[in-house]
Parts: sequence; C-alpha cells; structure tokens
Amino acid sequence: MTENELIAKAEVLLEALPYIQAFQGALVLVKFGGSAMEDPAVTKRVLRDIVYMQYAGMHPIVVHGGGKAINAELKKAEIPTHFVNGLRYTDDATIRVVDRVLHNEVNAALVSELRAAGAKAAPVSGKDVLRCRRLTTKDAETGADLDLGYVGEVVNVDTQQIHWVLNRGEIPVIAPLACDMSGTVFNINADMAACVIAAQLKVRKLVFLSDVPGVLADPKDPASLIPTIHIGDIDKLAADGVISGGMLPKLHSAADAIHAGVGQVFLIDGRLPHSLLLEFFTVQGSGTMVVP
Repeated sequence: MTENELIAKAEVLLEALPYIQAFQGALVLVKFGGSAMEDPAVTKRVLRDIVYMQYAGMHPIVVHGGGKAINAELKKAEIPTHFVNGLRYTDDATIRVVDRVLHNEVNAALVSELRAAGAKAAPVSGKDVLRCRRLTTKDAETGADLDLGYVGEVVNVDTQQIHWVLNRGEIPVIAPLACDMSGTVFNINADMAACVIAAQLKVRKLVFLSDVPGVLADPKDPASLIPTIHIGDIDKLAADGVISGGMLPKLHSAADAIHAGVGQVFLIDGRLPHSLLLEFFTVQGSGTMVVP
C-alpha cells in the first residue's frame, strides 16, 4: 500500500470523527428486512456495521422482519396463505409458525451473528415489550371492517425493559410480535413496529434497511432516487403515483414517528456495502431521508 493510499484511509477516519462525536450515546434504531436480509453475506456485513456503530459509541436497536422464512415454513407445513387488502390473514396455525420462526430461527440467527462479530446482543421478544390491539382493514366498497385474524398494531412499548438491555451494553434484537391485554399473541408488521418503538424511545435516527435504494421517482430507474422527502409532501407523492404499495404505509409510519419525536428517518439499500456506515459517518450518506 502506497503512502498516498494510507493517507487517504486516514482522511476517511477523520471524516467520520465529527459524526462519531455527534452520535455519542445516541439511540438509533435499524429495521432490517426485505430480500437483502435473506443473503447471508449481506446480513453478515450489515450486522458488522451495527457492531461498529456500537463500538463508536452509539446505542443501536434492531427490529427485524422474517417474511421469507415464514413463507417457507408455511409452505413446508402446507398451511395456506391468503391476503386481505394486501395484508396477510393470520389464523391459529399461522401465528404458531410465525412465533416459532421469528424467535427460534430469525432472531436467534441475528443475535448469534452479532455476538460472533464481537458485540453484546440480547434477544428481545415483542411479546414481552409490545402491547397491541387487533388490527382490521376496510372493505373498499362497503367500508365495513374486515378481519385479519391475529394481526395487531402496537399501542404501547415497555421502553424500560429495552433500556435495561441497553444499559447492560447489549444490542436489543426485537422480534415483531406483540400481546394484547389478555396475553393473546399477534403478528405485527415489522416496519410499523419499528416506527412505534422508535417514537416511544425518541431515537435520534430510524433507518429502514431493505432491498431498494430508497424512494425512486421512477421505480424502474435506480438513478431517480429522491434524496429528501418532507412529510408534508407524502400525500402528494402518493397521489402522483410516485409512492405506492408497501412504501406508502412505511412513509406514513415514518411521518408518525417524526411527529412523535424521532429526529430523522432514512430508507436505504441494505445490499449496498456498508450503507449504514455511509449514512452515519460520511457527508454524502445514502438513500432517502424523511424530514419534518
């Protein structure tokens, strides 16, 4: 390695210094999902970046999805899947599979990988820290409520338990399930769970890591990335067809989180090597930033 190459590496470290100083002790929440999570190499790289964030003085929290693993197990068990208004209907058999896969497979693997990379990490079941109510959806024609089975929306977060984990120097890795007041287990959309957790903890940054670069003006053109979206523009972008599908509820949840005190929300591509570190420790950053 030449002297100039060594100097360039040192300059990169110096560029990160003000960001490390600014985020000392800051709570940051990373929601990890999408097909990027299914690639072992990408998962390992992302988790190493999260370990780096912890050693740089941040307090990261991870909320994960697990849709692909759940679908595979449902198929293996020959449990049929159907959707109501695009939302998975969750019956008794399905919620048992969701519970088992999220805890025993997905969560356990992420915690193990973080520990292997040198971090202290703790599995946290949403059943212990999230309280919910049953979620329904509306019939487009009649406006009547449609049942989704064991699908809930988070109404309260036991932030004290999460802080206990953080105060032990551990990274909480949260599985997106919740219980209602009777103790019944419900499946929770991981994006929405992440937003409510981030809001109630008032994290400095909420980052959605998925398999898209961010919000694109043209979904077929990765170069059409929209770098910044003001929450007041979300409805217009939706009306213009720029935001649709699963991105729309994600952005509405992000707006709710910002209203509740979250500093900033970012949507970035987990497949891009070290996209998390680029976001936190460089001038350029990556993906789409959602701001007030």
